Amino acid sequence: MPLIGHRHVRRTIKPDHPLAGKKVYIPIMAEGSSEVFAACFRWLGIEAYATPPSNARTKELGARSTSGDECYPAKITVGDFLRIVEQPGFDPARAVFFMPTAEGPCRFGQYAPFLKKVLRDAGYGDVQVLSPTSENGYGGLGDVATPFQRGGWRALVCGDILNRALLKTRPFETAPGAAECVYEESLRDVCTTMEQSCADAGCQLRSLVESLTRARDQFRKVPTRYSADVPMIGIVGEIFCRLNTFSNEDLVRKLESYGAEASLSHISEWVMYTNAEQKRRLRLRGRRTSLEMLGTLIRTHIQHADEHALLAPFREDFEGYEGPEDVQEVLDLAWPYLPSSGALGEMVLSVGMAAYHALHGADGIIDISPFTCMNGIVSEAIYPKLSQAYGGIPIRNFYFDGTQSDLDRDLGIYLELAHSYREKKTYTRRYPAYFAQAVA
Repeated sequence: MPLIGHRHVRRTIKPDHPLAGKKVYIPIMAEGSSEVFAACFRWLGIEAYATPPSNARTKELGARSTSGDECYPAKITVGDFLRIVEQPGFDPARAVFFMPTAEGPCRFGQYAPFLKKVLRDAGYGDVQVLSPTSENGYGGLGDVATPFQRGGWRALVCGDILNRALLKTRPFETAPGAAECVYEESLRDVCTTMEQSCADAGCQLRSLVESLTRARDQFRKVPTRYSADVPMIGIVGEIFCRLNTFSNEDLVRKLESYGAEASLSHISEWVMYTNAEQKRRLRLRGRRTSLEMLGTLIRTHIQHADEHALLAPFREDFEGYEGPEDVQEVLDLAWPYLPSSGALGEMVLSVGMAAYHALHGADGIIDISPFTCMNGIVSEAIYPKLSQAYGGIPIRNFYFDGTQSDLDRDLGIYLELAHSYREKKTYTRRYPAYFAQAVA
């Protein structure tokens, strides 16, 4: 539980705040991160919850409201929101559906207006759709926009860290389900800590670090037997589909059942990419020395500092599992294949992270994308050249649209290729010290 010594000042919002009396629903993208993100809203004095886990009803409702031209994540998020509408006592005047948005060549930028249309057509035009971004001045958040930016970033990082701890522990547990239990307990702790944390930014950071320290100690108690014989597969691709286990048919867990472990690209990567892209655009517009550039640099610096502080408890545990220190390293690795000055979005990150995984000793790369996803299609066209440059590392695209496929068979065949590459690869992986002995 959160430490009692921290002074919690309960935040409230003014009666005229646009979210006063509202109930915000956060779509499940990355399990864990969405829950902590909802807790951040509650810390601000705004009632908020993550949507329930997706199920067959999600796909049924999503399919009714889509034509098939939309990508799979649109169908899932719309379906989950329509399940909220179906709940007894649902009040459209109080409901707010949080739907992020972005610029670029992806259909993701159309999710929010599409959701509004679906709700209007269903007779729920009163439901508010919230899409705060730096471009719209974090509209809809009123006077809590500033603490939301920093608290929301911390929430996403905490969710990423817990997921990383789970993925590095679960493949080696000797008591099935133990790592998952610790993860769930730690997630509840972090959510409570976030919701009940201090109004002061420094105090909040300290309490979150303490929560993550408790999580680290619990993960260390999971009975495990680490082995360097387990192949490592780097996971890249479209952000929703690779992180939402329902959308990708729990591909990572299936990989683990075949005796592999996965290194997954997380949400914080995208946030840092948008910062880098904003700086690039400012330079192109001749605004290298401007207040807007200064604000971007300060925000990036603060986010890096917060991320380092939150990662500190897991520094030894994540030895050998470190990601890129800066997103520019990813963009530089992608440059020979897909220059970030000419291409935008997840395709650049997928190619760059595929190269990063190969360079750091991964035994294979899997790209998870929705069916017909442009980012996935462009990346797939480039992967053969990248694979050749890194000694023939096997790279496989898996596309998802909610239809049945023989995923288990395909993964089994793919891992045979990974084992074959493992015997001849020239890029070695750095293992943590604790791999040298079984942990009881």
